[in-house]
Amino acid sequence: MLKVLRYKNMLVTLIMLTSCLGLYASGIADSTISWLDAQGINPVVIVFIISMLPIIELRGAIPVAILLFKIPWPQAVLIAIMGNMIPIPVLLLFLEWFFELISKVPLGHRFTQWLFTRTRRKGKAIERYEAIGLVSFVGIPLPGTGAWTGSLAARIFGISFWKSMLYILLGVIIASAIVTPLTLLGVLAVR
Repeated sequence: MLKVLRYKNMLVTLIMLTSCLGLYASGIADSTISWLDAQGINPVVIVFIISMLPIIELRGAIPVAILLFKIPWPQAVLIAIMGNMIPIPVLLLFLEWFFELISKVPLGHRFTQWLFTRTRRKGKAIERYEAIGLVSFVGIPLPGTGAWTGSLAARIFGISFWKSMLYILLGVIIASAIVTPLTLLGVLAVR
């Protein structure tokens, strides 16, 4: 019973944290888009840039492209997928280096050891079903999921570079297949 209560408290805390991050990200997205637009940057480039940013990613870029900039949805999806995937190889290649770098500091070492141990212990299902686990994690558009966090999970679980790239790409495509119709339904509701 105590274990269930502890997990329930952790879940409530996680939901509150991701909700706050979503609100914070919304403010960052708005100010970023406004600033880029004020610079006279082409809307296609703005969508490409914001789809590369953590937290916003494709989930924010597609609605901005379709609703704000009136970019046709096939073009918006293609731009957002390409932009969302640009930082992923860099993340996959350099996350381990980053963890090694911060591990040289005692606090960083404790953090990385805790993160790796806890993630591997709790993530037996992802290790067992790595493809479906990572694709689902990236593809379901919820706060705290996406290509950036999927890259982190892939490195922690030791999924190879090329498999990670494939699984993350499939997840990004699934996310676009979920976000695009929801955005288009929003367009229909506005009319």
